[in-house]
Amino acid sequence: MNGFGLSSEDKWLPPAMMLSISAVTRAAACAVVQNPLAGKAAEDLLELVSYGAELGDLLVREAAMLLSKPVVSYGKAAIVGPGGDIEHAAAILHPRMGKPIRAFIGGGKALISSTQKVATAGSSIDVPLGHKDEAWSFDHIDTMTVAVRSAPRADEIVVVVALSDGGRPRPRLSD
Repeated sequence: MNGFGLSSEDKWLPPAMMLSISAVTRAAACAVVQNPLAGKAAEDLLELVSYGAELGDLLVREAAMLLSKPVVSYGKAAIVGPGGDIEHAAAILHPRMGKPIRAFIGGGKALISSTQKVATAGSSIDVPLGHKDEAWSFDHIDTMTVAVRSAPRADEIVVVVALSDGGRPRPRLSD
């Protein structure tokens, strides 16, 4: 597995007239990795499954460094280049990625929301966010849009872990 990492943060600060609202920071870390199964009709996805734990550990640490408060919400996503298959993303995201993410942030009783798609370089993906321990916390159901301008190429996969230190900036629905 080779690639490079990118990090991004999205701070929302309340306007002066809404000072009772606290600031929220969303952060995402991305890795662009070669897809060894691109262009192949492979049934065995184990090679990609092994990427999940390593990327989960790397990306959660990178994203968490951008937050000034503890992680409250999390999500993950992947964009597979057009030479690959959506199952290639599922192999990375689902079997092993969650364990190192939960271990690093503490807690993590709730499912880590996720999405994946096949797309070309520069395509964006809306990473779903949800509370790490309370799956039904409506105030924390959110998204963060992420894109890497030059990836994924046909034989690449963009893998994303997104974190937030709060819910939506001004939620008005009750749980």
